[in-house]
Amino acid sequence: MSETMENKYQKKIITIPNLLSFFRLCLIPIMVWLYCVKMDYLWTTLILTLSGLTDVVDGMIARKCGMISDFGKILDPIADKLTQAAMLFCLVTRFPCMMIPLALMVVKEIFAGVTGLLTIYKTKEVMGADWHGKATTVSIYALMVVHLVWYAIPDIFSHIFTGICVGIMLMSLVMYGIRNMRVIRTTK
Repeated sequence: MSETMENKYQKKIITIPNLLSFFRLCLIPIMVWLYCVKMDYLWTTLILTLSGLTDVVDGMIARKCGMISDFGKILDPIADKLTQAAMLFCLVTRFPCMMIPLALMVVKEIFAGVTGLLTIYKTKEVMGADWHGKATTVSIYALMVVHLVWYAIPDIFSHIFTGICVGIMLMSLVMYGIRNMRVIRTTK
């Protein structure tokens, strides 16, 4: 994609990827209602899967069509984190160990948000997600889907899956911290 085409979308708000991110935000109350009120775990899983697929599709469209925008770099992770937080919060009602990834996610996002804002202030540039952030997203979605589909998951397996996810989240927290602190310190 040419530099001119990418610059064309950098400051845009209404793009196909951003509309897909907004759609994901709209799915959150439906997913929570299905889980908490209807107790329909199959439909909750389907809506969560749809949300995850639209996340993948919006990223592919943004990259392939040069529709990466500064607004999208902010909206996409917000849609991800709110979806994940809502679903983890729902799962805590059946699986108390979900409180660990939920609490870690809150700490990670506050830290990443503050250092990310400082990075934007220093560089005047919105930095996108790194590979480990994407790995964290995949691991959280996998953790949620496993616990939705495997209703009577034994505690040992639940704890193993949760531990793997928390390990990936911690790695990402450290790596984002290193990246953002390095940029903040070295940028004049």
